[in-house]
Amino acid sequence: MAKTEIEELVEFLGSPQPHIRRIAAETSVGYSLKDPKIFKVNNLQPINDLMTLVADTNANAENALTMLTNLTADPLVIEHLLKTTTSSKSDKRTFIHLLMARITDPNFPCADLVAMLLANLAKHHSFPDMILGLETLTPPSEKVSTSKFAIDQLMDLFVRGSAREVNPNADFDYLSYVFADVSRTPNGRKHFLTPREYDGVIPITKITVFTEHGSPLRRRGVASTIKNTCFDVSSHPALLAQEEVNLIPYILLPLMGPEEYPDSESATFPEDLQLLPPTKKREAEIDIIKTHVQSILLLATKRSGRNFLRDTVNVYPVLREAHLAVHDDEFREEVDRVVQLLMADEDERDPDPELEGGVESVIGIEDIGKGEVDAVVGEVEKTKVVVEEDEDEDDDDDKVVEIL
Repeated sequence: MAKTEIEELVEFLGSPQPHIRRIAAETSVGYSLKDPKIFKVNNLQPINDLMTLVADTNANAENALTMLTNLTADPLVIEHLLKTTTSSKSDKRTFIHLLMARITDPNFPCADLVAMLLANLAKHHSFPDMILGLETLTPPSEKVSTSKFAIDQLMDLFVRGSAREVNPNADFDYLSYVFADVSRTPNGRKHFLTPREYDGVIPITKITVFTEHGSPLRRRGVASTIKNTCFDVSSHPALLAQEEVNLIPYILLPLMGPEEYPDSESATFPEDLQLLPPTKKREAEIDIIKTHVQSILLLATKRSGRNFLRDTVNVYPVLREAHLAVHDDEFREEVDRVVQLLMADEDERDPDPELEGGVESVIGIEDIGKGEVDAVVGEVEKTKVVVEEDEDEDDDDDKVVEIL
């Protein structure tokens, strides 16, 4: 069968002539959405060529990253990207090594596109363990990170990138979705709850401050990462302790609005939640605010957690006001579940009982590797990111989130 002009076009993505590669890349971008099958011929050779272009000129890298973001709607492409090394026989870098080199380059103008592609790749069941153990081949600038591990470098980019301190062209918000998917696994949760050797800081404490950030994308990924860490019941004491993670103020603050509380109630709140200004706004995104309530629900798995939430920090008034202010049935149902749990009589015969059925009885856990991979689908002018947020097996709770 004769090749179409479009099929011939993608063959030039690997041309040795720079101007031919540039023209082919510029012309092919739209077809990565309109006709993605043309990139999957010849044992995915066009995909290999796109990976090589990521290391090419900035213009070619931008087009290649856009196309790969589009094409990772196909799980086969994701798997290929994660398993393929660079084309050089003497250089066995994985494609992830190349992406790390690009995203940690403070002068690379397409770092956010790399973050988006990583958010796609993180959906594959093999990604969390792979990224957790990956050491980059070349140390990044100390401006980026002093750790040799990729996951630490991504975290440092995310934290410092919020103010564009590392790269003026990137905010790294999409990395929050990478963290959300990594935290779906037991090893991922362990990582976020364990102090890192290079700086002695518990990773989850680096991102809790962003629950009130201006970017809904960042807030959404952070909320999901927090929720996923709450599946580790053994870590609840550390998550709740003020001298350790001190999680409660950061998940209650988005639930609070401009309402005033009686002194008898507000006096029991964490210090950071007292005397909020009358201009305080409640989280407007329903899925995000619901995720925070689900985190509280998970933290109430054991009596010690319920006692802390009920008596030490007194979450009930905050939940009450949020229930009144947010007109969404699903959100209110989640709040009702927490309130009923906190107000239920305790079994005095057991000093610290866990709920019957364990944490899974609160919100079901699902292994990300069981199902098909839901990938990012990016368009040329505006890119959509589709990311599973958390470990919920309920269809309504485990829905895919789309970001324009």
